[in-house]
Amino acid sequence: MNYPILEKINNSDDVTKLPKESLELLCDEVRRFLIEKVSKTGGHLSANLGTVEIITAMHYCFSTPVDQFVFDVGHQCYTHKLYTGRREMFDGLRKLDGLSGFPSPAESDSDAFISGHGSTSISLAVGLAQAKKIKREPGYVIAVIGDGAFTGGMAYEGLNNIDVSLDNLIIILNDNKMSISKNVGSVPGYLSNLRTNASYLNVKENVANTLDKIPFIGKVLRYALVASKTFIRRTVYHSGTFFEELGLTYHQIADGNNIDSVCSALEAAKRVNGPVFIHAITTKGKGFAPAEENPGEYHGVSAFDLNNVPDPDAAPKDSYSTIFGKNLSEMANKNTSLCAVTAAMKYGTGLQFFYRDHKSRFFDVGMAEEHAVTFSGALAKSGLQPVVCLYSTFMQRAMDQYIHDVMLLNLNVMFGIDRAGLVPGDGETHQGIHDVGIFANYENTVIVSPSNYEELIYWQKYLINNVNGPKVLRYARGGQDENTKDYRCTGRDYDIIGNAAEKENLIICYGRHFTQCLKAVEELEKQGIIANILKLNKINPVPEMAVKAAMEYRNVHFYEEHVKNGGVAGRFGLKLLEKGFDGIYRCHCVPNYTIKQATVEQLWKLCGLDCESIVNDVKGDK
Repeated sequence: MNYPILEKINNSDDVTKLPKESLELLCDEVRRFLIEKVSKTGGHLSANLGTVEIITAMHYCFSTPVDQFVFDVGHQCYTHKLYTGRREMFDGLRKLDGLSGFPSPAESDSDAFISGHGSTSISLAVGLAQAKKIKREPGYVIAVIGDGAFTGGMAYEGLNNIDVSLDNLIIILNDNKMSISKNVGSVPGYLSNLRTNASYLNVKENVANTLDKIPFIGKVLRYALVASKTFIRRTVYHSGTFFEELGLTYHQIADGNNIDSVCSALEAAKRVNGPVFIHAITTKGKGFAPAEENPGEYHGVSAFDLNNVPDPDAAPKDSYSTIFGKNLSEMANKNTSLCAVTAAMKYGTGLQFFYRDHKSRFFDVGMAEEHAVTFSGALAKSGLQPVVCLYSTFMQRAMDQYIHDVMLLNLNVMFGIDRAGLVPGDGETHQGIHDVGIFANYENTVIVSPSNYEELIYWQKYLINNVNGPKVLRYARGGQDENTKDYRCTGRDYDIIGNAAEKENLIICYGRHFTQCLKAVEELEKQGIIANILKLNKINPVPEMAVKAAMEYRNVHFYEEHVKNGGVAGRFGLKLLEKGFDGIYRCHCVPNYTIKQATVEQLWKLCGLDCESIVNDVKGDK
């Protein structure tokens, strides 16, 4: 495809130099480019299509890195990357050694922060704006935050600390009525009232249109109106907006996908003597009909054929998430105390089935993991059985709430930790390699990690029916591996696979990584080397009998998709040492540094957890 305007843009200043009348054509090119590239690589599509005009206007009216942009959540930054010298890298989007799907200061000094988790941009922007003031540096700080991120409490902590004298701070609310799933709760309702107040919008548009028709001074007066229109809103609403009460100048853009409207609002914001809040109403998935119709389904997509666009209404492919969700809904048919709680991830965690069958016991709390955990503690305290379903990376945000509001009271809350272990595509902010270190610090928290669907279903039922207290079922993204799908669930705390008479080499593992260990044992056997596997099913507390079984071996290798510090391998090794183990023990874990975007197989290899690395490790003991 040809992109005659886009191909001439290599930095932010190139956008600023464009004739204003060419910006709409540029936005069209950007949309075509993003649809073409993301269909080949996968990525976050609908969120980026909805913010093309906002980000184009930002680069037209400002210049990075003197002006600093902060994105929340950062996956809506693709257009920004196109305008900051990374167009040629898009064929490697979310691939090993390629382009990150999130802002990355390592890629460009136009990226202020990584921004992989939500609700952080206002706090970051306030800090950056204050720093500019203290250091007397030029430039503005512009935060782009989605309305989904406004359901997270940290956004309000940031708002509460805005100094009304910060005339270099602009916050843009990208209001598309969605987070990943449809937004829920009172905050989206408030934003809906703002965006649909016909009286205010009619007054504003009528006055603006009238001013535009006045020769010479009409547009000047319109800018002045934008900068000082509080009296109109107070007349219509009989009060100020929440944002105005905090000292921000509030401006609404009824069509945030109109480039002229967004540019006008940003130019007017420069004339305001204080922080500005711009409420831009956009269409998620704009310009790609399937994404506009089903924005949640096209939020994050795998590669697809543009000539055969996938049907979002087709039955979802089986995965650990969908199996977990279906089984939980079936259990709730008989167990009326079961509740399901998630944080804006109904489809991602497979809870759409529970929502369909048990709406009164389903709670989507928005992008508020801390609230999800404390809220669930209260449900459990009242005799219900909440099941909290979160991605591993997002559970990190609720560690304090888990300790104080669940663990210390030994409350009966179950955590379904999705995307546990190494995760492809999304890079360092989304790896599920820290959750064990959160939960396993506490002996009263039972953690189980299944290796296939059969084990997932068994342990899900076991934990809900037999364990009264905090418990965790952690499982990987995607589906079970062909190599392990027929492995029978024993229901034991651990299994030993191999020749019981051989006590030379032992490989310890758990969860999805069992598949790599099985392949390695098969390869070692071909080379005349015998190794057994100790597969942990229950990983916390560490089963004492499993430690006793490992004591009998000369060489023990523990492989784990988790950082070494705080993981199971270190805890297991300590127990061996306490019992006087005199053999060789080695931990093979995720190195304690950030993990970039790549496929799971590539990540295993980079971390020394792939089949070939396991074979070489065991052979090295000879």
